[in-house]
Amino acid sequence: MIRALYTAATGMNAQETNIDVISNNLANVNTTSFKKSRADFQDLMYQYVVEPGAPTSQITINPSGIQVGLGVKTAAVQKVFTQGDLVSTGNQLDLAIEGDGFFQVLRPDGTLAYTRSGAFQMNQNGELVTSDGLALAPAITIPPDAQGITIGRDGIVSVRQPGTAVPNQVGQIIPARFPNNAGLRAIGYNMYEETLASGAPVVGIFSQQGFGNLSQGFLESSNVSVVEQVVNMITAQRAYEASSKGITTADEMLSQAINLKR
Repeated sequence: MIRALYTAATGMNAQETNIDVISNNLANVNTTSFKKSRADFQDLMYQYVVEPGAPTSQITINPSGIQVGLGVKTAAVQKVFTQGDLVSTGNQLDLAIEGDGFFQVLRPDGTLAYTRSGAFQMNQNGELVTSDGLALAPAITIPPDAQGITIGRDGIVSVRQPGTAVPNQVGQIIPARFPNNAGLRAIGYNMYEETLASGAPVVGIFSQQGFGNLSQGFLESSNVSVVEQVVNMITAQRAYEASSKGITTADEMLSQAINLKR
């Protein structure tokens, strides 16, 4: 009975983590380019009361043994980098990536961070920056007299200026990708940073070498499905209740064993 109490408690702890993950997904259902997370679970070690294959006679063995599990644990909470829907905004500085790749942005400490959010703006110097003022890397500067900005599917940025019939190229947005996107560390603000698990970033050109395409005037929405997450929350809630019922039942059985003699 004591074993059942602790085993059921691990189930409650696991489902509590599951609810935390689902709640964060639902909270970010309208966050641009947000990628949902998923909790993965593993069963814990087993207590072998009778080993499988233990001899039951001189000529026979136990075909399965007696293996009693000791509960569950959270093995991982990983990001799921499926494509979100593209939403038209009409803003010439809004960009969405169709396919693989991340925008590179320069942090104040000089290191790079990576984001799928393409809601860019211009700062006082004409540089393309994120909503938090972090500049694209390499930097893209728009001339102050630009009358129109065109960003191709390959990331080439062109501007139309007075007195010129042909748009002038002012730079190219360079994407990065990773061998294992799920290994990136989420640092908030729609950004990620490199880790040993993600592997080193590989830079290239949009629309080439497996990188996705850029769509100007669009933003990538969150890949969270509200219906899916609500169903997952109900399932997690019922699993939590079932584990708590296991604790209650084990406690009642323990109480009956204690009160056998009065």
